[in-house]
Amino acid sequence: MKKIGLILLLVVLVSGIGVGIWKTENKIQDKYLAFSLEIYDQVQTNYWEKISDEQLSNIYLLAINKLSGKTNTLVSKDKNGVGKLIDDLKIGEDKKKEFITTLGDMVLANLQPFGRSRLYAQKDEKALSNAVNNVEPGTDRLATLGIDKSADDKKIVEAFTQKTKEATTTAQKAEVKKAYEVLKDEPARKVYVVSGVEPTIEYKLLNPQIFYVHLTKFSPTTLEEFARVTQKVDEGETLDTLIFDLRGNIGGAIDGLPYFLGPFIGMDTYAYQFYHQGEKEDFKTKIGWMNSLVRYNKVIILIDENSQSTAEVMASTLKKYNVGVVLGTTTRGWGTVEKVYPLQNQISEGETYSVFLVNRVTLRDDGQPIEGRGVDPQISIKDPNWKKELLKKYNYPGMVRAIEEIYQQKSP
Repeated sequence: MKKIGLILLLVVLVSGIGVGIWKTENKIQDKYLAFSLEIYDQVQTNYWEKISDEQLSNIYLLAINKLSGKTNTLVSKDKNGVGKLIDDLKIGEDKKKEFITTLGDMVLANLQPFGRSRLYAQKDEKALSNAVNNVEPGTDRLATLGIDKSADDKKIVEAFTQKTKEATTTAQKAEVKKAYEVLKDEPARKVYVVSGVEPTIEYKLLNPQIFYVHLTKFSPTTLEEFARVTQKVDEGETLDTLIFDLRGNIGGAIDGLPYFLGPFIGMDTYAYQFYHQGEKEDFKTKIGWMNSLVRYNKVIILIDENSQSTAEVMASTLKKYNVGVVLGTTTRGWGTVEKVYPLQNQISEGETYSVFLVNRVTLRDDGQPIEGRGVDPQISIKDPNWKKELLKKYNYPGMVRAIEEIYQQKSP
């Protein structure tokens, strides 16, 4: 910014004219203007797609016209033009904060994909943090089962059985089941009692040969959970089939994916790519094989139209490396990575704002963006011949029966 300012100043001095030229540098003392133009800079620097001054200034113009109810124009289609327009607005001091924050949010929301980027206040950042860490404020799973934090496995099973009998509605039964899933394992229970962080994995040994794992979302604790539950059943010679369910997985903490994929495809392996402003970025795995997974020579990955974000990247990578058979329906196609950017210029002592911006788009195994396309299964569950196709891959009828039973149950 200083360099640009110096260049502009030199142009003015050399040309001998300068009267009537409006420059954002001269108005930086206006906190509302500084706030708005910092958002402009953040978008141009960090948005996933290269966006020209003309494109971005036009979004600002449309938003200002919508909020002001007037037909305004830009003196120039760039940051200076936006600054001049904002500076010329006649807004009462008591309404400036609301106008400027709404303007910032509207501009961000109108970036593609529509509605993904937003202006965040502190409460929004906290909600995001809770979502990423899988914490649900105001929810007490212990109270749902009527137990205290000292309850052991036996008491929890007894409480679950009793509360299930007492539940009279589907919603109540679902809450009781969720509480049990959160608290049934001692290690996960200890984490929940201390931090409120809930487990992200549901699992069940369907029979001596098949282990079922449903990953509901990705959080910072997911890899630890996965290692723990797979180690729990890692014994004997019979268990050799893994059904890895990503249906309904809403995504989550994508930063951990290089670690989570390592146990499936090995250490230092090119796993997936992101795209940012014309450049592709490669990500390699950070850890290697997991001993508790070695036994599985038959792997099924289940996906559906509600699998999104990080789950789609994982499914695409597993498909790319033929880790198993990807079965189900095409995923949602939510292929963006968002990041929070703190703002240096603030407009209120009682509130702190930041920019929640789509920073990258994810690419699937064929190099195409996941956004709007999704990840296709290798075998579609909608294909009347899916059972025959699966038996061609793994000649194990017991697996087919297990998958049928899973699909007969309520989808995640």
